[in-house]
Parts: sequence; C-alpha cells; structure tokens
Amino acid sequence: MKDRSDLQAILNRIDGRGYKAYKELKGSYDFRDFRLIVDHVQGDPYAAPSRVRVTIPQAQAGFARAHYSTPVRRLALEDFLTRAFHRAAGRTAKGHRGIGKSGLIGIDCGGQEVLERTALFVSDREVEARFVMGLPARGRTILGRDAQEMFLNELPEIVTRSLYYRSLDEKALKTHLHVVEDQTFIREALDVEGLVAFVADGTVLPRRTGIDDRPLTDHPVSFVSPDSLRRSFTTPNRGTVHGMGIPRGITLIVGGGFHGKSTLLNALNRAVYPHIPGDGREYVVTDPTAVKIRAEDGRSVAGVDISPFIQNLPFGKETDFFSTPNASGSTSQAANIMEALEMGSRLLLIDEDTSATNFMIRDERMQALVAKEKEPITPFVDKVRQLREEFGVSTLLVMGGSGDYLDCADRVLLMEAYRPADVTDQARAVVQTHASRRRREGGARFGAIRMRAPLPEGFDPSSGKREVRIDARGVQEILFGRETIELSAVEQLVDISQTRAIGDLIHYYSENHAKSGTSLQEGLARSLRDLQERGLDLLSPYRLGCYAMPRLFEVAAAINRMRSLQIKGSSRPADGSTREGKK
Repeated sequence: MKDRSDLQAILNRIDGRGYKAYKELKGSYDFRDFRLIVDHVQGDPYAAPSRVRVTIPQAQAGFARAHYSTPVRRLALEDFLTRAFHRAAGRTAKGHRGIGKSGLIGIDCGGQEVLERTALFVSDREVEARFVMGLPARGRTILGRDAQEMFLNELPEIVTRSLYYRSLDEKALKTHLHVVEDQTFIREALDVEGLVAFVADGTVLPRRTGIDDRPLTDHPVSFVSPDSLRRSFTTPNRGTVHGMGIPRGITLIVGGGFHGKSTLLNALNRAVYPHIPGDGREYVVTDPTAVKIRAEDGRSVAGVDISPFIQNLPFGKETDFFSTPNASGSTSQAANIMEALEMGSRLLLIDEDTSATNFMIRDERMQALVAKEKEPITPFVDKVRQLREEFGVSTLLVMGGSGDYLDCADRVLLMEAYRPADVTDQARAVVQTHASRRRREGGARFGAIRMRAPLPEGFDPSSGKREVRIDARGVQEILFGRETIELSAVEQLVDISQTRAIGDLIHYYSENHAKSGTSLQEGLARSLRDLQERGLDLLSPYRLGCYAMPRLFEVAAAINRMRSLQIKGSSRPADGSTREGKK
C-alpha cells in the first residue's frame, strides 16, 4: 500500500500537467491514523467530483459498542458522524480553488430527517466515510499545490474533527442517539396503543419558509395537547413524553385559514422518518405506512382498479382496469388512493387544498341537479367510513370547506394559532342541529383492492448506446433510460439520495423480481428485504456515498408514474392512445 509521502510525490509530479494526469491518484494510501482510498477520479473540473473514502480502525476511532449496538443506534450514530463531517468540511475546506468544482470536499448528509445512507458506515471493525472531492485546476491545468493542501492538510483535519470519538461533543452525540431512539420507540408503540400518530407537547410546528424546513425561530408557538386526547409514552431515554395521540379512525382537522391545519398535516406527513434534535418535531411520529394523497392532473395511470370511486365512464371506458396517459384530478386522486392501499397503507393523509373538489364531495344541490346515474364519481365522503370499517384504514383529513365530512368523522380537531382543540362534541351537536340532506352514494361495500403484476418489458433503462442510463435530477425527477419519471406530487420523498436510490432500485426490481410474475407489492417488498439484508451498495457495482433508503410507497409511486409501465393483462403501455386491454 502507498502512503502519504507517495501521494505527495504524485501531486508534485503532475503539478501543471493536463487534468487527465489526476488519474494517477486512484488507489489506497496509508495515513497512519486512517486509510485514504481514491475510488474514482473525475475527468474534468466540471464533471461529477471524484469519489473518495477514508477508513479508520474502530480501535482508533474509539466508539463504544453501546453507541451502535442496535440498528436504530447505528443509524443515529452514522447520521451524527455524517453531519459532523459536513460541518468540519464547511469550517476547514477552503472551497473554490480554480474552475468548476475545484476545491470541493462534500458529503451527503441530508436535511432535517434521519435516513439510512451510504455516506458513512460504523462497524466493530472500522468507521468508513464516503465523500467527494473536486480536484483543483485552472483551465485544464492541474493545481498540484492546491491538491496537496486539500489531501494532506484539510482532509486530515476534517477527519480528526469529525470521525474520532475523542474529538466530538459527547453530550450532543448522546442527545442525537437518544432522540432518534426515543422517536423510533414511540413509532413502534403506536399500533399497540391504537394510535396512528402522536404529537408531543412543546412541538414547534411552523417552519421558516415554504422552502426552508428548519423550525421557525421568531415567536415560535409550542404545541399543547387537548386534555381529551392526551397520551403518554415512557421512552428509553427521555422518560415520559406527553402529547396528543390521534386514535385510529377518521380524524378531521378544521379551523380558520393560516391557523396551522396544513402545517400540522405536513408535520405528520414527514413524521414517517425520525428527525434531528432541534428540529422542533422530534417527537412527532406517524404510522410508518402513512401515505399523503393528492390530486395529480396529467399523471400516467396503468391498470388500476378505481371502480370503488369511479364507474360508468362515457363511451364504455372501464374503471376496474383503468389506464390513461393523462389523468384528471379525480381519476388521479382515485388512482393514488388505490395504489397506496395496494402497497399496504393503513393511514391516508389528505388536504382539501390539494384535492379534486368533485372527488371529495358532491353536495345536495349538485345531487339534485345531476342524477347519480349521470355522475361517474362516488365522492370520498361516501367511501371513507367503508374504508375504515372493511379494511382498517384510517384517514387524517384537513377540511375547511365541507361540513358534510362531520357526519363520518370519529373526532374533530380545531386548530387555532397552531394549537388544537378537541371539538368532536361540538361537531356532533352541529350535525344534529344542521342535518345534511345529501344522499349517500357509496353503495353497500367499498369494493376490491386489487394487486397488479407489472410486465418486465415495461422497464427499459437503455438510452442511445448506453445499456443503462439512470439518474436523479433533483428530488422530484428520475431519468430512466429515455423516460422521465415526474415525482413532484410524491410529497414524502425528502432527499435526492432517496430519489437516486429509487431509480436504481427500479432497475434492480425489474431484473430480479419483476420477471417472476409476482405482484408489484410482493416484488418491491422482496427488493427492499434484499437491501435491508445486503445494504444499499447492492444497487451499484461502485462504492457510492450518495444513496439514502426510500420507503416501499415512494418506490411504488415512481413505478406507477412510468409511462412505459405495462400491467399483466394489458396490451400496451399507459401512454397508448386507446384503452390498454382487459384483464
């Protein structure tokens, strides 16, 4: 193995040469306290930066077995160290040193959520950090002295500050481990307690801006639970945590505009993941199968049975195997619900602001004007209780414009200045005093939840001369071969590294499980079990530090939005000009 002096000699030799000479750096170097591995060298200053790793023997890193003795603690420790490396790089690395990405030292550390990543690994044997470096150049000429500064001075300082136990803030590390562990404990206890969500007293719901997910610091409002919904959990570390428990069933969140209805729902939406200390929502937890549902005009739908909500479309278009390249608001929302149920969701999160009005409600006047036999849509208000009673699926619904949902609600929360009041009794009194005269249109049963089996020929990752071309273009877009998968309406995707993993996981699924003819749900469940057993590195032949673990629901959402998707029983993909065939 080469050592630090060999690296210095290479950088001295290639100083001033053409950029391609950086390729000589590839390999492993002994820095005494850690090992440096250069896995991939970028081709030019504007290309994706070079992929680099360091490994530190655990005996020198100094982390006790108790720091990572369980999967949850390991996740929390790895997240803490990743963020520590990111902060140390920000303080230490000079940054811009020429053109393009010259001078960059960066690691994939994410935002407010704690996600399983490939950026950092902790084991009994070692600590491994994966990061990127932008090798410096002016034009296409190597700046060897700047590269020496990065490799020989900045990087060792970053490693020393962030990856050794002796260098870390012990109290902050302990808090990080405990907060993540306690959140996970509460989430796992929800089902036993008959709850779908929990919001601790003292939670800060408002965020700084619509694009800044950090907590509001100017005049923050602390959450206080209504007495009627107060529940407590005795956590492993913090002790007893009090707050509002939301039981299974149908819960309406009502209130005036700008009083926090959607903010509460958004917090619950993100609470399928643990959050970092200081986020303000550390002890907001939601059923891990929760799915946010919205209307999504224009999305592609392939072979979904939306007949519980929509039947008798004009021109005989069937809805028990519904396909379209351009769904309407109502058909897209129906498809989104049925796809979530197909994947096993036990909790639907719905905000009327992002829903199709005609899908949510049909009032008595519209019923009088347009006869039911001429209206294909059965509104959600007539199906939500059947969904609860027949399948045990709960719904959390933000509603400010339709009092008809009071008839089917198990409880009603009124948000005022970001604080909730339980107004269930008042809501029931309103129902008695102001009885609705609309007719129920839901029929006797909800209908079937059908499993679909994709055909492997619907997954083609090739593009031009490249057999596989898959990439994430931001959090909300995947390039898969010649196809672009649009995910802007999939609100529980929170990190581009999840999106990147989803793109490669779709390819893995299509190669390993789609060909077996099993249902989409079973095939994806098997794929995710493979990842849990063998790690996210399964998705690439290279050691990448830029994956984060997605949920089954978001992987399925990406597949369901593929315009090339073909479902067993169909004759053409969903972007065809005609109905895709019968089951």
